Amino acid sequence: MDQATLVGPDVNAASEALVKLDEANINPQVALLALFPEYGDWRFVLSSPKLDKIPLRKAHLEVAEVMRHFAYTMPPNMIFAENDPFIRALKKTFRKAANVQGMRLGGQTIGDRYLEAGYVFRVK
Repeated sequence: MDQATLVGPDVNAASEALVKLDEANINPQVALLALFPEYGDWRFVLSSPKLDKIPLRKAHLEVAEVMRHFAYTMPPNMIFAENDPFIRALKKTFRKAANVQGMRLGGQTIGDRYLEAGYVFRVK
């Protein structure tokens, strides 16, 4: 299967998107670009206690509203609950790391998901 290549502008755009989400008080605890084999393209993965408190559809609408005026085209968003096995495993793996921004992942199972490739922005 052909894979979408992660290039500089995608990383820069995702970094800027994370700033916008923080400004909107969404404050994701986990943010990464991920390539899951079941989708075949990159996803902007987010997890936030604030988004956990509302229905998933509304959470997607809140993120979409922040991104609506964003200058870049972003990959589709995936919002995970804080207690999702994938998010819990990420937090357990990176909890002692001083800085995870820029870490690359891939070719591994994390929690209950196989990750072909990933670029981490934040894991708190």
